[in-house]
Amino acid sequence: MIYLIFKRICDFFAALIGLILLSPIILLTIIFLFFANKGAPFFVHPRPGKNARIFNLIKFKTMNDKKDENGDFLPFDQRVTKVGAFIRKYSLDEILQLLNVLKGDMSLVGPRPLLEQYLPLYSKDQQRRHEVKPGISGWAQVNGRNTIKWVKKFEYDVWYVDNQSFLLDLKILFLTFKKVLKKEGVNNSESLNMTTFSGGDDE
Repeated sequence: MIYLIFKRICDFFAALIGLILLSPIILLTIIFLFFANKGAPFFVHPRPGKNARIFNLIKFKTMNDKKDENGDFLPFDQRVTKVGAFIRKYSLDEILQLLNVLKGDMSLVGPRPLLEQYLPLYSKDQQRRHEVKPGISGWAQVNGRNTIKWVKKFEYDVWYVDNQSFLLDLKILFLTFKKVLKKEGVNNSESLNMTTFSGGDDE
């Protein structure tokens, strides 16, 4: 309990300071995306948080909404804008989630908040990823993110739930910054779209 209170305090002040320091980058990104996306720089989407409570995740909008003749969205690589590709390459699309951290919906570290439609597909053990607040980065993210199978990703999430600590969070944050600077693993979504989870031992 003391750890969770301490973590919340650290999250709040780190998010506040981060938003202040990154405000020039945030402003410039909003301006560029405003023109690239015809007035829509933000992407807001419902995601399950702690105890599967739904909250609105906010990110920079890096893809357009183009659809095919059947009304379905075009493939990922055909919808990412040039500005969006740059933003994803340097993980700038995650910055606005500091607002979610400030509000208390998320933490700096925890399992990534996935799609609401996945909730009924999790096994009993996989559902345990919702015992903690979702994070901007997590144990699965610094151990491969989109390059690992779903079942392994969830194993990492549950392992974090059982082993979370201040030192582990610091380690994850350090590895996150290291990987972002090297542009490896943590945010390779500009070239690899995450496959859809269909339940069970889906890879």
